[in-house]
Amino acid sequence: MVLPDGASSPDILISECGPRDGLQILSQIMPTEAKKRWIAALHAAGLREIEVCSFVPAKLMPQMADAAEIVAFASTLPGLTVLALVPNLRGAEAALAAGAHKLTIPVSGSEEHSLANVRRTRAEMVEEVRRIVDYRNAHAPHVPVEANISVAFGCTIAGPVSEDEVTRLCVSLVEAGVDDSGLSDTTGMGNPVQVKRLFTRVIGEIGEKIGAAHMHNTRGLGLANVLAAYEAGVRIFDSSHAGLGGCPHAPGASGNVVTEDLVFMFEAMGVKTGVDAASLVRSRAILSETLPGAELYGMLAGAGLPKGYRPASPGVMHGQP
Repeated sequence: MVLPDGASSPDILISECGPRDGLQILSQIMPTEAKKRWIAALHAAGLREIEVCSFVPAKLMPQMADAAEIVAFASTLPGLTVLALVPNLRGAEAALAAGAHKLTIPVSGSEEHSLANVRRTRAEMVEEVRRIVDYRNAHAPHVPVEANISVAFGCTIAGPVSEDEVTRLCVSLVEAGVDDSGLSDTTGMGNPVQVKRLFTRVIGEIGEKIGAAHMHNTRGLGLANVLAAYEAGVRIFDSSHAGLGGCPHAPGASGNVVTEDLVFMFEAMGVKTGVDAASLVRSRAILSETLPGAELYGMLAGAGLPKGYRPASPGVMHGQP
């Protein structure tokens, strides 16, 4: 598990993916200045790793056309690890040139999803990961590289995904030189028993190189699956502010795990996140203002923090959002 500098105090790391995963699926384009205000609000709430963008051609994903400017801005926020998604070596070169602190590479668990998402087979993607790692080693050896397995728990194109193949893929990525490899329920098809079983199996193979649990709430099991991953030993969790997000190649797979609900669950359990859930709820106003019509998810925003709630993280504010 690779934690950013200064993040040793929390018990877990919550990696916010809203500015990338949350925006890529929307037809609206959030103005650059609004993105900056949003990222600053997420940072002010205590989040210390934020996936701020992806480096892909603007003609394919106009929502990410300002990626370099967003990385430059986010890099000014103290103590923040600025994470960028890169699907290939060209994207990695651009991300490192822009000053990204960490790279994340999507590698699909099914061949069908891989061809639809990145137009490469899984074997070709492992080789691309190897090239990215080699480039990182030569030009920015201090920058961590993670590679997470998309559709690890089921694929809307291929159906069930082999746990043997997912495990072998994680091992191959570690052998290719990534700093960690996690599992993503991109389509929201996983269940807690399956999640715990597969994470336990992968941890048995790659140990401390295990990365994030990236869960979607498409079928209402997002937080249950997060807890199953936590019980298996995972300590990094991806989530999205207001539950924005989804995969363009997974129809109906909208709804990442909601960051504010995730923070509340862990803090109520006594697990320190270092993040203020109430602050996250308040900053949803930025999304309502700048993404009119976008559906915002989450239970905490409507119900509020319960009477007598005390967060586990010292210094995290509390009160009714």
